[in-house]
Amino acid sequence: MAQYSFVTRWDIDAPSEQVWDVIVDSKAYPQWWKYVARVDLIRPGDKDGIGRVDRVHWTTALPYSLTFESEIIVREPPRVLEFVARGQLQGSGRWELGEADGTTTTIFRWKVATTKLWMNLAGHLLRPAFRWNHDVLMKEGGEALARRLGSRITVNSTHED
Repeated sequence: MAQYSFVTRWDIDAPSEQVWDVIVDSKAYPQWWKYVARVDLIRPGDKDGIGRVDRVHWTTALPYSLTFESEIIVREPPRVLEFVARGQLQGSGRWELGEADGTTTTIFRWKVATTKLWMNLAGHLLRPAFRWNHDVLMKEGGEALARRLGSRITVNSTHED
């Protein structure tokens, strides 16, 4: 399997509680994040959301789509949300939020491997395209999150870790 590790940073002029509320409401992602086609609740999890499983259907800037399930394993409002991914992507994602002077810095750490055969066979050739695609999705996500909050984004960057 081809493995990828990305770190995305969004600085949004909004309180961390507001940013948190939008990020943890994955069912609403298709309403504001154009690359999220659909989110299906598979299991609700416990009273704190631990164990919640969503099946997330993504479109991309390139002509392919991805579907994977995400299960919440850590939920510490309004600072940390961590999940494991299973399906066409396998690995982990972690949201980390911190606030200073009314700006929330949101860090997303994404460590995954692809399971689609064609992606693994062509991964060494297409890695730059996959990296670019991830960057497009995440930059649009940061801009869309800021719009959703009626705010502005001052830092919107992704790099390979």
